[in-house]
Amino acid sequence: MPTQLVIVADTHLPKRAKVLPEALWEAVEAADIVLHAGDWMDEATLDAFEARSRRLVGVAGNNDGPELHARLSEVASLEIEGQRWAMIHETGAKQGREQRMASAFPDVDVLVFGHSHIPWDSTAPNGMRLLNPGSPTDRRRQPVCTFMTAEVDGREIRDVTLVPVPR
Repeated sequence: MPTQLVIVADTHLPKRAKVLPEALWEAVEAADIVLHAGDWMDEATLDAFEARSRRLVGVAGNNDGPELHARLSEVASLEIEGQRWAMIHETGAKQGREQRMASAFPDVDVLVFGHSHIPWDSTAPNGMRLLNPGSPTDRRRQPVCTFMTAEVDGREIRDVTLVPVPR
């Protein structure tokens, strides 16, 4: 049975929005694993994700205070259907990102990150896939707010979808 994922970052509640979009919550409740790449902003958001997710893996971001840093690590590692995944909030500038992250995470198949609010889906020279879901609350220079869904079946990641969020 394939594993259904929701990948989200930069929720920034309650600063950028008062609530998260219902489409995101529906996806979270349907997913086997939810990955959140940081910048939650408040513990209530983390608590809500924990309550509504079957399994939640998250990291702290640069805008998360000491309470969230006490509950979350800066880097998370997990295995999903034989694939090695890692997650971090910041990866630095887009120029050279694939090479830097391949060096920083040499034994990882998929790296999830956030921070920029700009969706990203690329492959490093070593074959590692890099995914940034954007933000469901703060589109910055993007046309819409977003999160990602994906499916992992065996050692194959497929159906990586950038989901636009209506305002």
